[in-house]
Amino acid sequence: MASTGGAPVHDGLGSSHCMTQVELTISCENLLDKDVLSKSDPLCILYMDHSGTSQWHEVGRTEMILNCLNPKFAKKFVVDYYFETVQKLKFCVYDVDDNTNDLRNQDFLGQLECNLGQIVSCKRLTRPLSLKNNKPAGRGTITICADEIADNTVANFIVHARNLDDKYMWWSDPFLEFYKKSETRWQLAHRTEVVKNNLNPVWRPFTVRLQSLCDGDMERPIRVICYDHRESGSHALIGEFETTVARMQAGTHLSPVEFQCINSKKLQKKTSYKNSGVICVKQCQVVKTYTFLDYIMGGCQLHFNIALDFTASNGDPRSPQSLHYINPEGFNEYLSALWAVGSVIQDYDRNKMFPSFGFGAQIPPQWQVSPIFPINFNPSNPFCVGIEGVVTAYQQCLPKVRLYGPTNFAPVIDHVACFARQAVRQNAASQYFVLLILTDGVITDMDKTRTAIVEASRLPMSIIIVGVGNADFSAMELLDSDDRILYSQRGDAAARDIVQFVPFRQFQGNRVALARSVLAELPDQVSSFFNSFNLKPPNESSSSTPS
Repeated sequence: MASTGGAPVHDGLGSSHCMTQVELTISCENLLDKDVLSKSDPLCILYMDHSGTSQWHEVGRTEMILNCLNPKFAKKFVVDYYFETVQKLKFCVYDVDDNTNDLRNQDFLGQLECNLGQIVSCKRLTRPLSLKNNKPAGRGTITICADEIADNTVANFIVHARNLDDKYMWWSDPFLEFYKKSETRWQLAHRTEVVKNNLNPVWRPFTVRLQSLCDGDMERPIRVICYDHRESGSHALIGEFETTVARMQAGTHLSPVEFQCINSKKLQKKTSYKNSGVICVKQCQVVKTYTFLDYIMGGCQLHFNIALDFTASNGDPRSPQSLHYINPEGFNEYLSALWAVGSVIQDYDRNKMFPSFGFGAQIPPQWQVSPIFPINFNPSNPFCVGIEGVVTAYQQCLPKVRLYGPTNFAPVIDHVACFARQAVRQNAASQYFVLLILTDGVITDMDKTRTAIVEASRLPMSIIIVGVGNADFSAMELLDSDDRILYSQRGDAAARDIVQFVPFRQFQGNRVALARSVLAELPDQVSSFFNSFNLKPPNESSSSTPS
């Protein structure tokens, strides 16, 4: 969730806590080398125990770094910090051997369990990594640095280079790293992508929080290092320079600010040496960004839409084994998930009117398969009042339909996207649409679904998929593209990650953990979309427009 600036936040359990946000930066040293012909390819996963019962739930993953035993991860974790609460964290480091999300296929390199308060209190915590049997993971250590997020100002960059040194025959594969100067060392703030085979690279535009880059001090030194990427992990230095945000702000598209990229070894050896290329900053635009709460409290309306999977793979509703079992006592798997998740989301929908749909069933009176139908059988008014209304409509609908198929997500995604597309035309941060899909996980239109998601990624829209039952949810993990860009069948890339997948069975009995997992990515998806278009909260006065 977004920071509230230290205001008390209700956690749904009858208590309130003083909450702020902290940003965690991870690095490791002396990791175990699990690969025979190369070095390990490490990735770090952060887990949190929300309940204090050792039920660990994933918060996020860093990028994977090829062939490196001393990784500095560029991706950071932003977590809520409650001063009065013991928040248990677990950092697990793996050697990634394939492109799947299945950790059973990866080599375990070590872990650290600690409390968030321990990290915050010392700001920089270094501890040995241990194996799952509590034995030391060789000489491996992990370092976590914590910075409180007190300011949401960011710097938007457009950077290119020219005439870089060719480090391998006649080409290089350059990338940049930006470092913040802390009290005792340089701390990685951002790493660009690698541009292959190019001595005049143009990197994709990127954004860095000003606090991560320079602690908000425009005159604080920043180190920029240009490397030639090597698959072995032993990247070759092209050159580097120091600058400040204030200096980089002078750059424009017509007149970029330029910095000579200096390789100190070449400078010492060659009297005729000038530089190893020039880094050109076309834009370093410092702007205020708004948080999720800024938008919600400023008048942005969240619209939740609900879609239920009525396909035959759920089982015959007359059978107790069915996920749609018509239970005389009133509950089945779908109802349990609907109540639990619905009670979380309804607090964020101001009018609590939920358009609710089914898909994959034969519906009366013609008994044709419907890719999408209102569960109250009223096409002109598919709205249900509150989650109670959705539950009632579902219970009344279930005996009237025949579970059939196929399990197609694209029609319901496209339906909600139509309304999100209309909202875009308003050019205001006034409406955001969330589609909640409850499914047993057997999807049959993957290509069309990917295309629908890619198109929706450019709209004010998010998708939360709740997996019901024990099916194989690997397809859902693919759609939840936290670690890789999602592409459509035509090869179009998603503008952003808008899908959050939650396996319901992992959270039964733990309402707080479920709530946090369901809403884990939504706040950033909302704020990042509107901020990307420089749209301020609707009720904010014109005098407070970001600079």
